Amino acid sequence: MRQLINVPETVVEEALRGVAAAHPDLTVDVENRIVLRGDAPVAGKVGLISGGGSGHEPLHGGFVGFGMLDAACPGEVFTSPVPDQMVRAAAAVDSGAGVLFIVKNYTGDVLNFQMAQEMAEDEGVQVASVLVADDVAVEDSTHTAGRRGTGATLFVEKIAGAAAQAGEPLERVEALARRVSESSRSFGVALSACSTPAKGGPTFDLPAGELELGIGIHGEPGRERRAMMTSGEIADFAVQTVLDDLRPEGPVLALVSGLGATPLLELYGFAGEVHRVLAERRVPVARTLVGNYVTSLDMAGASVTLCRADEEMLRLWDAPVATPGLRWGA
Repeated sequence: MRQLINVPETVVEEALRGVAAAHPDLTVDVENRIVLRGDAPVAGKVGLISGGGSGHEPLHGGFVGFGMLDAACPGEVFTSPVPDQMVRAAAAVDSGAGVLFIVKNYTGDVLNFQMAQEMAEDEGVQVASVLVADDVAVEDSTHTAGRRGTGATLFVEKIAGAAAQAGEPLERVEALARRVSESSRSFGVALSACSTPAKGGPTFDLPAGELELGIGIHGEPGRERRAMMTSGEIADFAVQTVLDDLRPEGPVLALVSGLGATPLLELYGFAGEVHRVLAERRVPVARTLVGNYVTSLDMAGASVTLCRADEEMLRLWDAPVATPGLRWGA
């Protein structure tokens, strides 16, 4: 495989050095693998921390900054960060108002964040935790007990981040983050496999002319494989699958995220098809975000995430944000 790396063993470290060089407003601890707001801890503010395996950029390090995360903890590619990372991050961002862990539902992430919460609390940091489990493709998978955490993580980090930035207390930020998570559902479709640096080749076999419906962001299998479909056919299947579970009765937030190797030309075309399906089902779309936000290395394809949006969620979604991966109004 042709990859823009030196050696597989140093991919994450070198990426963090690049983040530090490109974004001097962040504090990047390369040795301990923590990305921090440059002004952390912010007095009186709840600290938001998330993390997970590398390979899903800009999730999570690209969402550190004003109005979103205070810290992110990257693990090795597709591998959970370790508890010591989260404990150090919690100590670095805690201003006395407490810390919220935002955790995608993958077994390693869940176990390590739970351990980190106990360790941080032993050191006097007040910690709450919210689990994101939004993928409707499968109930259990290779990496999870229960649904996988995917695109809804962005909604949780942005909306809870805006609430924390506004000075809301920990209990309020936690409750809002949980409400967003429970109001969101996702479905992903892969057109090609991804290739990890360590393997140097595709992590699973997807024959030419076929696609995987319900793919996981680590390449975990979905509901079924089919012959290649048109953008409109994929949107019909993916959106209907989400709506069958979500059952919105009002407007939704919509995220169409590329998985890493699909160009914006195709993503915007697919987003148009997603809007068509929602209009046919009489589901109003309040806001739409299109781009590569929750990715899977070089996988081709896209995921659709919808969130039942109330007025408070929309107000916080529109609030200013200034991060490497998401920026408006600031």
